[in-house]
Amino acid sequence: MKAAMFRGPQDLSVIDYELPKIKDDEILIKVYACATCGTDAKIFNHGHPRLTPPQIIGHEIAGEITEIGKNITKNKIGDRVQVIAAIPCGDCWSCNQDKMTVCRNQLSMGYQFPGGFAQYMIIPSEVIVVDGVNKIPDNVSFDEAAVTEPLACAINAQQLVKVTNGDVVLVMGAGPIGCLHVQVARALGAKKVFLADINPGRLKLSAEVVKPDAVIDMSKEDVIKKSLELTEGIGPTVVITAAPSGQAQEQAISLVAPGGRISFFGGLPKDKPFINCDSNLVHYKELFLVGANGSSPKQNKIALEMISSGKVEVKKLITHKVPLAQVNKAIEAVLSGEAIKVVVNPND
Repeated sequence: MKAAMFRGPQDLSVIDYELPKIKDDEILIKVYACATCGTDAKIFNHGHPRLTPPQIIGHEIAGEITEIGKNITKNKIGDRVQVIAAIPCGDCWSCNQDKMTVCRNQLSMGYQFPGGFAQYMIIPSEVIVVDGVNKIPDNVSFDEAAVTEPLACAINAQQLVKVTNGDVVLVMGAGPIGCLHVQVARALGAKKVFLADINPGRLKLSAEVVKPDAVIDMSKEDVIKKSLELTEGIGPTVVITAAPSGQAQEQAISLVAPGGRISFFGGLPKDKPFINCDSNLVHYKELFLVGANGSSPKQNKIALEMISSGKVEVKKLITHKVPLAQVNKAIEAVLSGEAIKVVVNPND
C-alpha cells in the first residue's frame, strides 16, 4: 500500500508500505478520506513532542472496514466508519468523571499509532474499548465524515462555555475551526454570530461560506470598539478565541459582556504561553474563562449526528480535495490559508 511517512520537519513523503496485519482485537480499514488541519501543518514544520518519527500522520479519518479481528463483535466488514483522533484510556480519574478530553493517559491516532494518510490503517484496540469507532450515516459522505473530529472539538468547547438560545457569539479566527464554531453556535441557538480575523482574505473566504451576521476585519478595525458597536455597547455574551493568539485572548476579556463566557479554544505557542489578564475585569464583570482541549468519543457521535441532520454543513467547508500523492500540496494549502478544509483521499 501507499502511505505518507513523516520522518521529521519538512520531510513528508509517500512511500510503499507493507499492508498492516491486525490482531484479534483490532480492525483494518480502507481509508477513503483523511482531512488535514493546522496541527498537521505544525507537525510538518516543527514536529511534535508527542510524536516520534518515522510515523504515518493524519488524524481526521473516515474509511470502510475490510477486516476484523476475531474478538470484534460490534463492527462488521463493509461498515463505513469514522475514527476518533484523541484516545482516552477510559479508566483514570478524569475518564471516570466524564472528563475524557483531559485524560492524563491520552494517546492519539497519527501520533502513537499510524494515522490516516495511508491507503489502509489499523484501528487499535485502545480506540475500540472506548467506543471510538462510529458508523457513518448513509447520507454522510466519507469526506464529510472526516471533518467529524474537528467539529467534535468545537462542540466540546461550546458545551463547556454553554452556548445556548439567545447568545451573541463572537468567533475570533476565521480558519476552518472558526467556520465550524460559527455553525455550531447557530445550531445551539445563538441569536447572532460574528466572525473576526486579522487576515482579510481568509475572513472574506470564510464569511462567504458560513455567512456570519457581521464580520470584523481586525487588520483595519478595532475589534473591541466594533464588537461594542454591534451589541449596543454591551459586548458579545460569548467569545471564542479560535486562533493561537494571546492578543485575542486579552481582547476577549475586554470586550465580552458582563457575566460573559470566554472559550480559550486556540492554544498558544509553547514559548509564549502567558497573557496579560486584567483580573479586575474578570472580577467586576463576573466573567467565566473556560479552556477547551480536543473532544470525547461521545462528542464525535454528536458531531456525526449534526452533520447527518444538516445542522452543520461541513460539505461546503471542503474547498480542496487531493489524492495521497499530493499530500504535501494539502499541507501547503493549509499553511497558505488558501483553503478552508482540505481532504486527502488515499485511495483515489
